[in-house]
Amino acid sequence: MTIALIDYGAGNLHSVHNALRAAGAGDVVITADAEAVRGADRIVLPGVGAFRACIEPLRAIPGMVEAMHEAVFDAGRPFLGICVGMQLLAEAGEEFGRHEGLGWLPGTVRLIERDDPAIKVPHMGWNDVVPARPHPLIEAGEAYFLHSYHVDGGDPADIVATTDHGGALVAAIGRDNILGVQFHPEKSQAYGLATLARFLDWKP
Repeated sequence: MTIALIDYGAGNLHSVHNALRAAGAGDVVITADAEAVRGADRIVLPGVGAFRACIEPLRAIPGMVEAMHEAVFDAGRPFLGICVGMQLLAEAGEEFGRHEGLGWLPGTVRLIERDDPAIKVPHMGWNDVVPARPHPLIEAGEAYFLHSYHVDGGDPADIVATTDHGGALVAAIGRDNILGVQFHPEKSQAYGLATLARFLDWKP
């Protein structure tokens, strides 16, 4: 089984690679090759930083977005988006202006806004992951978060889990063979490795 870990210059690739291997993955390929993604058995899209700084280089890789779409929607391959890699699934992001996302799931990525000054932004550190509905990849537990923007206004049926930071925030979204997690499984120790192990075994 080949796992394509997409390299578009905007993710902590080696940490995710190491976590996938620790979770039991055999062949993890860090790649910017659209054909490698098209032929992979599973696809992981990491992401660190601003929405615009991620979506633009991803779109700049020749054929990559098309290959991702074919692998996920036509071939039904399991897909995992991590942090900004999850946010890119939305229709748009509002960080440093409004930018079009992949549009795989409805919603807009907006700044976390809280009236209570004790609620700090970015949302950083360990927090509960609370399942919103049964999903084979997501269990209740604690994971590591680091983000200032969140997915807002999507389809409630797509919400897999939430976390509380002065109010509910989406911790995981997905449908069919697509899952995105706002937390960092590669930084979430046993909980994160267990999540990745379930992804490796997932048969949606």
